[in-house]
Amino acid sequence: MGFLLVFAVLLWALVTFLNGFHDASNAVATSVRTRALTPGLATIMVAGFAAAGTFLSTGLGIAFQDQFELTLASGKAGLVMAIAALASAAMWSLFTWWRGQPTSQTHGMYGGLIGAVVAAMTLGYMDNTGVWLTLLIAVLLPLAVTVIIAPMMSILVMIPIAWLMRYQTPNSADRIGRVSQATATAAVAFAHGLQDGQRLAVFLLVVTSTAGMGFDYGDMLGFEAITAVILAAGMFVGGWRITYTLSTRLVQLDPLRAGMAKVSSSLLVFFGSIAFHLPISSTQSVTASLLGAGLTQRHVTVNQRRVLDVASYWLMTPVATFLVAAILFLAASPLIG
Repeated sequence: MGFLLVFAVLLWALVTFLNGFHDASNAVATSVRTRALTPGLATIMVAGFAAAGTFLSTGLGIAFQDQFELTLASGKAGLVMAIAALASAAMWSLFTWWRGQPTSQTHGMYGGLIGAVVAAMTLGYMDNTGVWLTLLIAVLLPLAVTVIIAPMMSILVMIPIAWLMRYQTPNSADRIGRVSQATATAAVAFAHGLQDGQRLAVFLLVVTSTAGMGFDYGDMLGFEAITAVILAAGMFVGGWRITYTLSTRLVQLDPLRAGMAKVSSSLLVFFGSIAFHLPISSTQSVTASLLGAGLTQRHVTVNQRRVLDVASYWLMTPVATFLVAAILFLAASPLIG
């Protein structure tokens, strides 16, 4: 039991670090590309605000836990489930980073967890816990909402802004765009901590409780502190490989449009989190908003082939992590005894 718990916690720390490392590009990509922020200042800013977002609302993390029934089997079976889910999420995160694809770490985690739960149910370690409803609410619905709403919000925000800025010189418009990007970069990082940081902290609580350590929601502050430090460390290192995809290969925007896209994406993540407790992916929200802003330019700057590549990885994320986690649990089931 002790070895499995230590291994699960180490994997959790790796996944948390990779979450920040992988998703730092969401906040800094266009800000650095359009010179709104320097790379050093951008990474320090997103790390700090992501850590702050993790501390914002313990209640939000508990709501995610209660809403999506993120429960594991008790004892060794639960720890093996956690290990399978975390390992699949880590492997997919490293693979998509290597490919330079801005995928959702949230959906990777949920896909792995659901795959482990299904495998455990198959072997009789768990009863039916409404896992398919969780897949619908935690992965498919947020994905559909983001793909549809984020580009529309970006376009609707950009239309009145473009009208208000019609008499501004290009230099003045760019200057305003860079200021809005600096502010929106902090908002996106804060929203990332609010979403992913809270879920990761709760997942660590669930893992330790599964091992019988007796922690409960009253101990969340300590779990949030650990999560904030590791998540911020990952963001500080930064995933510049994906930043290049978002800022150059996928779409090219002027500073004003990039700033408005960031503003709309952060609003979507905040609204989805606080109003509906939906796990809106900051990666998908930022990417879709950038594409929406790109459609408002006179000259087409959206790389349609890259868009299809990104969309295919978004769809593959829950499927791949589901299958890998299920296989890993079945392979490791003899350790349960």
